[in-house]
Amino acid sequence: NGSLVATVTATDLDEGTNKEITYSLTQNPAAILQTFQIDAHTGEIRLRGPLDFEAIETYDIDIQATDGGGLSAHSKVLVEVVDVNDNPPEVMVSSVSSPLPEDSQPQTVVALFTVRDRDVRVGGKISCFLRGDLPFSVKATFRNSYALVTDKSLDREEVSGYNITLVATDTGPPNLSTETVIEVLISDINDNPPVFQEDSYILTVRENNSPAVFIGKVHAEDLDLGENAQVTYSLLPPKSGDLSVFAYISINSDNGKLYALRTMDYEAIQDFQFVVKAIDGGFLSLSSQVTVRVVVLDDNDNRPMILYPLQNGTLPCNDLVPRSAEASYLVTKVVAVDGDSGQNSWLSYHLLKATDLGLFSVQRQNGEIRTLRQITERDPMMQKLTILVQDHGQPSLSTTASLNILLVDGFSEPYLQFRDPSKHPKKVNPSTKYLVISLAVLSFIFLFSVTVIFIIHIYQKIKYKEKFTVQEHFYDDCNFPNNLVHVRGNGSLSQPCSYEMCSATGTGNSEFRFLKRFMPNFPFPQGSGEIKREADASLPPDSDRNSSRGIEGHARIAEDYM
Repeated sequence: NGSLVATVTATDLDEGTNKEITYSLTQNPAAILQTFQIDAHTGEIRLRGPLDFEAIETYDIDIQATDGGGLSAHSKVLVEVVDVNDNPPEVMVSSVSSPLPEDSQPQTVVALFTVRDRDVRVGGKISCFLRGDLPFSVKATFRNSYALVTDKSLDREEVSGYNITLVATDTGPPNLSTETVIEVLISDINDNPPVFQEDSYILTVRENNSPAVFIGKVHAEDLDLGENAQVTYSLLPPKSGDLSVFAYISINSDNGKLYALRTMDYEAIQDFQFVVKAIDGGFLSLSSQVTVRVVVLDDNDNRPMILYPLQNGTLPCNDLVPRSAEASYLVTKVVAVDGDSGQNSWLSYHLLKATDLGLFSVQRQNGEIRTLRQITERDPMMQKLTILVQDHGQPSLSTTASLNILLVDGFSEPYLQFRDPSKHPKKVNPSTKYLVISLAVLSFIFLFSVTVIFIIHIYQKIKYKEKFTVQEHFYDDCNFPNNLVHVRGNGSLSQPCSYEMCSATGTGNSEFRFLKRFMPNFPFPQGSGEIKREADASLPPDSDRNSSRGIEGHARIAEDYM
């Protein structure tokens, strides 16, 4: 503003005040009046506002000169504005593809735009480029039309979006440029599997745990977004195919927390391992695996077990010590083990009780029993020791071992079977007792069977002899008529039959001979009959009631035979 544009001069032939000339801008558009001004006395035309070639290229200014007498004249001043490079290029974006999939191939069109420069007579050609190292490039399509395309592969997990700065510059002089920012977001695809935070996991659980106790957690992250990043967990069996792991462990499929399903026993299983699989929720799901090893920690839940001296619950073990033994003589050694591990299995040995506490000592670390002094004649022959074996667990557990030490003059005597009958009553092994009872019962049954068989044999022999005697007398002494004898239904004969009864001499029992022999081969007619018995009148005088019973018995034998 204020720059001199031109100077106009007017002359007047008059004299005096009529010759005084003033200049003015009259009858001009408002644009000229806002842009130019004239000095009324000197005629200098100066700028009062900025010029813009792109708005008005020429100005036609009407100049009026007026003298003191009121006369005026007009002249035109033509101002031509010379164009300079005062306008930077303009960028006009027509379309943008956002968000852009991260698996887009190179040369994928991202945006379309055009550029222009209002300084058409200056500035020359316009060039476009991108600021910074970006996986995009500018590609010319038509005159002043361009395309923004991908130049490299994209990865949303590395860069989730780009603010692309597009620079358009002219050739000047001076060179003017303009910058336009195009924002492009990158959309996610499921191209990343879940990744565990550790290559492998080692978890610990203490034995005797409560079921369903939380023992640890596995975690996998997925760099994708949305459902592609939702991870679920599951257990896979080991490669050996052993499915027993599912009885020990369960996993929360949503957060990867691991729980022990059962109480662990360190003495049964010290460790085990399994595989956890993490899978995402993408359309084409991806997965990864990790190995988890569970280590069972030992609790002090096992008491020390005495291996020697053997504690069989009946008698303490006996060891012999010669009375000539000197101090520090090794008597024996208590051997014990503990089913636990580590500090819980460290054992120490202590002398709890002894007949003479000043005679023996027990090594704390190894359980060796040694003499503290030389044995004297006053020391009792039987020395009873009680050894306490204790572990170092928290809390500690212990057990005791009893031992009898016999002080002897030599090892030739059978002292190992020494027992104190007053304090150790004799005990019979139950199995031996049952064996003796069984043998006694079997022997009794055998003898009883032999006796019964012998009696039966004698009885049958006597019976046979009696039957033979009956038959002989029956055939000789009994006289039946030739006709048949009918037997009644009650077993009596229908006709009388004479028979002889004889008692055997020389015995206390009466034996009778009767019924002389007859022909028994005749068939008996069917029917009922009665046999009348007639006693011989010449019976011995000593035939009494027993003889009668004998007669009846022999009669029945005869009937059975017939």
